[in-house]
Formats: sequence, C-alpha cells, structure tokens
Amino acid sequence: MCWSATADLVAGTAITAVGVACLVRARSLRELPLAALPLILGAHQLVESAVWRAGGGAGPATVAWAVIALPLLAVWVPCAVALAAPPGARRRLALPAAAGLVTAGFLGYALARHPVSADIRGRTIGYAIGLPHPAPLVAGYLVATVGALLLGGDRAVRLLGVVVALGAVGCAVLWRLEYVSTWCAVAAVASAVLVVRGRSPAGAEGGAEGGPEGRAEGRNRPWR
Repeated sequence: MCWSATADLVAGTAITAVGVACLVRARSLRELPLAALPLILGAHQLVESAVWRAGGGAGPATVAWAVIALPLLAVWVPCAVALAAPPGARRRLALPAAAGLVTAGFLGYALARHPVSADIRGRTIGYAIGLPHPAPLVAGYLVATVGALLLGGDRAVRLLGVVVALGAVGCAVLWRLEYVSTWCAVAAVASAVLVVRGRSPAGAEGGAEGGPEGRAEGRNRPWR
C-alpha cells in the first residue's frame, strides 16, 4: 500500500484501535504509558493524514507531527519502558531515559526557534527542521528510543526494538530525505506487537516482578 492521506488515515485508525486494546489489557498502572504507545503512534499517523490533506507546508498539522515525532517520543518511549520494566531491568534503562530527557530538551528548543515544513514527494513526505548539530541529536534520539526498547524488560518490548532498529536502517537506505516520516510509519505498525503483552504475566522474564512470587502477585493485584 502506498503512503497517502488515505493510507495514513486507515493505518492510524487501526493502530489507534490497537492502542485502546493495549490500554484495556494493561496489567498495572505502571504499564499504562507503554500500553499507550500504539495509541500515540496511531494518532501520529492520523496527524500525518492531515499533513497530506493540507498539501504539506508549515501549518498546525506539520508542527503537531514534529512535536510528537521528536521531543515527545524521545521522552515517552524510554520512560514508559522503564516504568513497565521489573526492578532488575530499570537500572540499565537509566541511560536511555537520561538521553531522552536531554535530547527532548534540545529538540523542543529547536522546534520553538525554527519553523518546520513538510514537502510531499510522490508517495512520501519530507520534513525540514532546522536542527543545530543534528548528528548528536539523532544519536541521542536513537539511544533513547531504540536503545530503551532493546533493553526492555520482556520479549515483546525487545522484539519491537529489533523491528524498529531494522526499520531505521531500511528507511535510512531507501528514503534518505523522507527518513523520519517513513520510519515513524514503520514504528507505528510495529507497535501492534505490544498487544500480546497482556496475554502473559508481567515482568522481564515472565513474572510480574521477574519470578514465581511476582507472577502470583500480578494475578492477585493487577493494578498497582
């Protein structure tokens, strides 16, 4: 399916529905931010549908798309993964969370100071953002988002990290100028894997707190 306003609308609606299912199946309050990730990414695709319909440009939909894609996800992903992870896994997620906070600060400042524009290029959209020192910002963003997923506390999160990492490489090779847009679309579709987390006990290795006692606690006290 080629990317277009209709494609983004259909994909965004479907992924948003997955996000709602993830929220319903969340096993604890700590997991709600991670469960909401498909909902955010689905809404992101709906925003891009509005960018298509506006013919690109620098309108409100373009700005909203950039705010979600850059500073919001840079903070949300690592913090959500850390919150949902069992205690033993949270320590190693401190670096991605810190990288996300710092990177989001710089990205937010850049978006406040520089205009964002969208350029429709055939079946893709290229976004022009005046980022100072883009290389370290991109590195920090990848550490925060992909790094957090790869270090996540359970198989579904790590699987999402692998798919997103491979998608980042593929989109960079195939769509150099439209990299951000296409990678966000890949991540949105891949986030549907999080719906399976509700089918197994919480925790890094299958328990609510990583062990048999945690599994029993997870069954008896699903919300905490």
